[in-house]
Amino acid sequence: MIDPVSGERVNDRPRPGPVPGPSSARLPLLLPGSLSDEQRAVYEAVTGGPRTSAGPPPYGLADESGRLLGPFNAMLYSPSVGLPLQDLGAALRFRTAFTKREREIATLVVAAHVRSDYEWYAHERIGRRHGLTQAELDALREGRAPMLGDVRERVVHEAARQLAAEGDLADAVFTEAAATLGRTALVELVTLVGYYKALAVQLRVFRVGVPDGEAPPAWPPVPEDGHE
Repeated sequence: MIDPVSGERVNDRPRPGPVPGPSSARLPLLLPGSLSDEQRAVYEAVTGGPRTSAGPPPYGLADESGRLLGPFNAMLYSPSVGLPLQDLGAALRFRTAFTKREREIATLVVAAHVRSDYEWYAHERIGRRHGLTQAELDALREGRAPMLGDVRERVVHEAARQLAAEGDLADAVFTEAAATLGRTALVELVTLVGYYKALAVQLRVFRVGVPDGEAPPAWPPVPEDGHE
């Protein structure tokens, strides 16, 4: 940015490193009793929808006061955006052509690529519930290809990795993904990667980390050239 007094350019880029927890977030957590009718509709869609229909989720969705954590608190601040955004997230998690393992592999690829603490914290726990092993999780967190025995999972991983890193698919990867997954699932995969990258930006800008008392993920060191 430009300093308004000196006219000199100032380096105001955010510093890399762990994101603080909810107590240091830029958007205060909203109490359920303080919500407007429009905000209440978002709150009930998040807490009363498919994310909780099978029981408590394996990650912190709300704190002991009922205040939403992670990306969900930000959705309350703009209900007209937050309501369809949370519905898109629910559709991607519960109404796609993917298996639960495939979906979590793709999501964790994105979380690791953008080093989103809360995304990794939440979806590591979901992935573990759906059968991802510690070795597979470690590989995904470190940006390596896990040893996957299922061809669909390998294609999901490679396509999600390329989408997260390049924002595109090479012809060979596109052709293989369309043939193996089908066009419907490929559209869903591209949307999933975009959705979780968008949430990662919100989480970074609003300084939303893992819930208080939880340890952030142990990301591998960034190479000296600054590229993954």
